[in-house]
Amino acid sequence: MKKFWLVLGILISLSSCDFSKYRLIKEYDFETQFEKSGGKETDTYYGVIDFYEQLADAYESVSLLEFGETDSGLPLHLAVYHPDNELDLEKFRKSHSIILINNGIHPGESDGIDATMMLFRDMAGDSISSPKNTIIATIPVYNVGGALNRNSTTRTNQNGPREYGFRGNARNYDLNRDFIKADTKNAQSFYEIFHYLNPDVFIDNHVSNGADYQYTLTHLFTQHNKLGGNLGEYVNKKMMPALEDSLRAKKWDITPYVNVFNEVPENGFSQFMDYPRYSTGYTTLWNTLGMMVETHMLKPYDKRVKGTYEVMRSMITITDAETTIIKDLRSQARRKYLTDRHYNLKFEVDKENPSPRKFKGYEAEKITSEVTGDERLKYNRKKAFTKEIEYYDNFTVTEEIEIPRAYIIPQGWWQVIDRLKMNNIKMESLGRDTLIQVEVYKIEDFETVDSAYEGHYLHKNTSVSKSVEEIRFRKGDYLVTTFQDGARYLLETLEPRAVDSFFNWNFFDTVLQQKEGFSPYVFEDIAKELLEEDPELKAEFEERKRNDAQFSNRWYAQLDWLHKHSENYEEAHLRYPVFRLPR
Repeated sequence: MKKFWLVLGILISLSSCDFSKYRLIKEYDFETQFEKSGGKETDTYYGVIDFYEQLADAYESVSLLEFGETDSGLPLHLAVYHPDNELDLEKFRKSHSIILINNGIHPGESDGIDATMMLFRDMAGDSISSPKNTIIATIPVYNVGGALNRNSTTRTNQNGPREYGFRGNARNYDLNRDFIKADTKNAQSFYEIFHYLNPDVFIDNHVSNGADYQYTLTHLFTQHNKLGGNLGEYVNKKMMPALEDSLRAKKWDITPYVNVFNEVPENGFSQFMDYPRYSTGYTTLWNTLGMMVETHMLKPYDKRVKGTYEVMRSMITITDAETTIIKDLRSQARRKYLTDRHYNLKFEVDKENPSPRKFKGYEAEKITSEVTGDERLKYNRKKAFTKEIEYYDNFTVTEEIEIPRAYIIPQGWWQVIDRLKMNNIKMESLGRDTLIQVEVYKIEDFETVDSAYEGHYLHKNTSVSKSVEEIRFRKGDYLVTTFQDGARYLLETLEPRAVDSFFNWNFFDTVLQQKEGFSPYVFEDIAKELLEEDPELKAEFEERKRNDAQFSNRWYAQLDWLHKHSENYEEAHLRYPVFRLPR
């Protein structure tokens, strides 16, 4: 009986304590493998997920969620730190910023994986100050298949850790080229996470290749001209300088991503243009402020991880202080793309307008290679310098389009329609067969790369002509208005001239092949009648023969030309199968 009352007393005593931060009283191991190894190792995929499971078990401020599937067959995880101990995004979305941190897109670049584990632990355990107005979310390991494919050799240029994952995913895709085309389940699950969070700020952690220089840290903010408007101005004039100042105060120098290969940076370099295939290029389409952390591959692993940790802390502090401003700027940007009549589709580096910057590098020279006998680049770390260089971070518009009121997509193009639906694009299916006057693009020219690129033979330099025609659409075809939050996404994917359009990623390649032809011995008689019945066509045909020697000497080319000017020629050939409703 005494034993019973003793146990009861202990239980009553415990019940009066405040364990709101802790869900269970048990032993946890929150020392990361990075720390246990003295900064030499990164954890395995399963070790990382176990770490976050323990955090979520121990702290009410941490939640661990699963989304969809990856090409590896395993789900994509999302850890969320919510300092109010309540994961209710709809409740906090108006008053709080949301930061999404992506790690392990290239699992050999594991700096962010380890840094974010420690960041979440330190915030949850109150060893560092927590943000007041910001919710922090992270994908612990995005490329699950690559993380499971561990080795010690494939990061040829990299100084640690001892083992790491592989760049390609379970199907050997580079996931940082897949955000717009979404060939992988990883990207499709990322869509689900991204639209669930609708983050105000996005951070993607990487390790760089390229030149040698003194910095451990470089940053790659989304290109500000492409981001556009007040939002782009804010990134370039306020957020980026604030990050640099914050890190400088902590004795961490940082510079823009050094965008050179086998050249020396002191000759000047341009900002990297993050097209929508890349993570920050995709997030830009939703007016999210995006930046990549690029640590330097040759610096010690422990220093790279600690630097990544400090960059994220600084970005959280900046975002937390600027929550109201950032949310207002994003709202302005959404309204802008609902009312603008034109959209900037293509850019090029403005070579006339560089931004001079102080740069800390190493002297280098070209010497004779002992391997190839040709010239090679050699840096001398004993000869450090600080000098002013030209940084080309301004881009000018080279092509703009008029924004249509809507697009019409025939239902047969389900691969495109599915991707629009994954991105919460609003669309309406036609209720009956309908004849509609629309703008029609014809593909006039394009180039195609010679080698396979991420599962595609990518097109580029696409040109089109435009006409107005009446097209009969079927019940069930989709009307997609541009008057919605996904307007930029629609323009970048559905305008064929856009760099990362669905056309350039081969989604419409079947229209490039003519399906019906002719037998010359049959068409000869039809062609003769065609010329006899249409004097204008005959005059154009004869002029073509007079002025084009190659054409006049090729009988089949002449018949083919006439066939393409006859009613026998199929409408679908080279006709872009997404149609525009002008404003």
